[in-house]
Amino acid sequence: MDCLKVHFEGKPIYDIILDQSFDRLAEATKSLDISGKKLCIVTDSTVATLYLKEVKELLSQVFGQVDAFVFPQGEEQKNLNTVRDLYRVLIEKGYDRSDMLAALGGGVTGDLCGFAAATYLRGISFIQIPTTLLSQVDSSIGGKTGGDFDAYKNMVGAFHMPRLVYTNVKTLVTLPQEQFISGMGEVVKHGLIKDKSYYLWLAEHAAEIMGKEETICQQMILRSNQIKGMVVEQDPTEKGERALLNFGHTLGHAIEKLKCFAMPHGCCVAVGFLAACRICVLRGYLSQEELTGLTRVMELFSLPLTVEGVSRKDVLEAAKHDKKMESGNIKFILLKELGTAYVDRTVSQEEMLAGLDWILR
Repeated sequence: MDCLKVHFEGKPIYDIILDQSFDRLAEATKSLDISGKKLCIVTDSTVATLYLKEVKELLSQVFGQVDAFVFPQGEEQKNLNTVRDLYRVLIEKGYDRSDMLAALGGGVTGDLCGFAAATYLRGISFIQIPTTLLSQVDSSIGGKTGGDFDAYKNMVGAFHMPRLVYTNVKTLVTLPQEQFISGMGEVVKHGLIKDKSYYLWLAEHAAEIMGKEETICQQMILRSNQIKGMVVEQDPTEKGERALLNFGHTLGHAIEKLKCFAMPHGCCVAVGFLAACRICVLRGYLSQEELTGLTRVMELFSLPLTVEGVSRKDVLEAAKHDKKMESGNIKFILLKELGTAYVDRTVSQEEMLAGLDWILR
């Protein structure tokens, strides 16, 4: 078992626990002062069939009442209608501010559950129990919550920190390969923005990672958690440093929207940061050899290198409507070198088009 502490203003605010079972989950929640309180587990229909019974039985040892809210699986459910349905269940079952929610599942579940927790009765506690690689390395950490509004991704949301993140690495065994690959997009991103040695380590251990070897995967998740936790501690509400985590997201989110969310999030991020790295080459920050090396690393993890069915004009227009716009300018993340990212507000339309030419077919 591994344990990290995430701090805010020098004080620990929650633990991230990595294990290879749910066996210590009940024990981990005991320190949260929730004995006898109500807990509602929020999960989707797919995860519910796999893990809801076990997790509910374990947490019933600690909580006075454990309920479940199960919604249909899919990104299209990440909207305010689903949150409203959850509000209704909480109201009908008499949940008050001392009670708690638990997000059991991937990024959609965590974002929805966290947003409901942030806004129900002006804020109640919640915990994250991530079951996908993407949520384990990224979305469960840092307190970003929210939902999509029409076709606009994460346009509605709030910052609301969890009380605990409990990751059972063994859930990766049941994860579809497409979703595992999507998670690797965020993993590679962590190395590119903050730790070149980690980026190189990923390439060296690609076979074990893609084989879902538990010990190696736990080491990988731990390092990604350390990187994201470090960035979040320095900038919990994304006023500066935390924006680096959006590397690849400016164009990636635009592509995700234009593909109607049919292309997995982490894959959209991957082609987005590949386009961004092309801009870095044109600016002289990265060499062409380093860009070629990145494409080889992406191939090791079956990440896409190109996108079909969208035009560069449409991607550029969609990017202008992204929430990362700031005073009319697109806030773009670039690399000064591998492992060192920075925020740039001067990327021109011509540079973005050149980056898009590298990935659009």
